[in-house]
Amino acid sequence: MSDAPDYFHIGTVDSHSRARTGSINTPHGPIHTPAFIPVGTKATVKSVLPESMTQLGAQAILANAYHLYLQPGADIVDEAGGLGRFMNWPGPTFTDSGGFQVLSLGVGFKKVLAMKVEEQPDDVIAQGRDRLARVDDDGVTFKSHLDGSMHRFTPEVSMQVQAQLGADIMFAFDELTTLMNTRDYQVDSLERTRRWAERCVVEHDRLQQSRSNTTAQALFGVIQGAQHEDLRRKAARDLAGMDFSGFGIGGALQKDALGEILGWVVDELPDNKPRHLLGIGEPDDLFVAIASGADTFDCVSPSRVARNSAVFHRNGRFNLLTAASRRAFVPIDDACDCYTCGHYTRAYLHHAFKAKEMIAATLATIHNERFIVRLVDDIRHSITVGQMSDFQREFIGRYYAARVV
Repeated sequence: MSDAPDYFHIGTVDSHSRARTGSINTPHGPIHTPAFIPVGTKATVKSVLPESMTQLGAQAILANAYHLYLQPGADIVDEAGGLGRFMNWPGPTFTDSGGFQVLSLGVGFKKVLAMKVEEQPDDVIAQGRDRLARVDDDGVTFKSHLDGSMHRFTPEVSMQVQAQLGADIMFAFDELTTLMNTRDYQVDSLERTRRWAERCVVEHDRLQQSRSNTTAQALFGVIQGAQHEDLRRKAARDLAGMDFSGFGIGGALQKDALGEILGWVVDELPDNKPRHLLGIGEPDDLFVAIASGADTFDCVSPSRVARNSAVFHRNGRFNLLTAASRRAFVPIDDACDCYTCGHYTRAYLHHAFKAKEMIAATLATIHNERFIVRLVDDIRHSITVGQMSDFQREFIGRYYAARVV
């Protein structure tokens, strides 16, 4: 599939940046890019029906191989007919390799974007966390966060698990370091990820042939290198020379250097393959990423903050649990076309969150996911009509103006 000339089609290229439109053609339909990919970690976007995700405009869903391997088991998803059929999602699907869990289980840090960098010893672990993963050159040994059982992930195991899950796009197994790791560790880790990528390509090819009766799956390589220009460029060059259908840009990133880091990577990658930025979902970051040449993005933020009563608005994010919403008989955002804004008021959502009713998370998540999906759709349109800079200036100026909503 990676050799198919029509797998990724480039449409309009912005004249003032590296932003571009395009389409990724998967067995379950096209993904029009740039596109935001909502995260359904355990084969569900928490609290929301798949039909609602379709209605709000989601083009694809990303699930996590590590979590589905532990529960219910990749073999069960395979027996059900693959991830999409298992979760009743008809569109394209992605699966993350589980490499992120090397970070979050190994050292306890979960943020991808960091505001500042302070180097620490390589065996650092987040306060109050136990180390649940150990990395070696062959793979990673995990202690299940569910029952304490021990498990082993290697590049081959990750490919086998993701093959059983059956997503349209899968990612090579990688080690995600933190910005606090020393440069020496970053160098060693990058070489480990390069060797793992080579093994993933070999195992993926073998599985595609041995499972020829199943839907073809595209494999994306994952580029690491943290905040170091030479390491990012080397990783991109190394993976560009391998047989990948596209590329994931991963690892911990400095927020204020996001565009610069993406620029280093995009310099080294071929134009004719899609680029997915892992774990990015804030509006300002999306504009920077798209202008720097990224095509697709995933992030848990819209659904995670929604479950904590925070919602997006064209004038900035706010919390529904404040007193201002108690008697606000208006939508979250009267310019929003989502189901929630068309049928419910802030006052109702304030009540539902106060009463700890499950519908609160559902309605807030529908709104937040639609807000970000629509934002990226609007950015895509602005590229097509040659007005991305104007749209960015207008949106960012309004969203971050700190006005009361």
